[in-house]
Amino acid sequence: MVRLNRIYTRTGDDGTTGLVNGERRLKCDKRVACFGSVDETNAAVGVARLHVHAFPDLDVMLIGVQNDLFDLGADLATPEGPEPPEVTPLRVGEAQVARLEREIDFLNRSLEPLRSFVLPGGSSAAAHLHLARTICRRAEREAVDLAAHEAVNPEAIKYLNRLSDFLFVASRWVNDLGRGDVLWVPGKNR
Repeated sequence: MVRLNRIYTRTGDDGTTGLVNGERRLKCDKRVACFGSVDETNAAVGVARLHVHAFPDLDVMLIGVQNDLFDLGADLATPEGPEPPEVTPLRVGEAQVARLEREIDFLNRSLEPLRSFVLPGGSSAAAHLHLARTICRRAEREAVDLAAHEAVNPEAIKYLNRLSDFLFVASRWVNDLGRGDVLWVPGKNR
């Protein structure tokens, strides 16, 4: 159970933050940047949810995503150490990735195949989902970079990859099942 009595502790005034295992890292550390981008993705999904009231099924999916993103942040904030941890760390798992795949398939079923790349936009909901997608892609790049330097749960990287796909398909789905998509026209303004 999480219990926060005080919001400020002053322990980060020196430019460090604490990981779940108690280790202190610089706030510009690769791991901290990565779970920060996951947090930013979550905030962008929260803003997108303000624009999907007409799509209650999607909103339920996005609530699930937001909860998963907190799990993912906890996963990334708990590096593997040489000693077994006192408490089993929270890790993103295959079931969360599989759920996203089922949701992508559900949304994608009613969409026409793409014949061009999609420009972010169309409806307000779609534009916000595209923004969340691009932030998610940054988090994924940071997770891959982190994994090149220290251990990262491979399911975390899979989850971020699948989530960006989900957000792309969701953006098309809220854009009148893709009919409201703004398509890229190569060389249009030459």
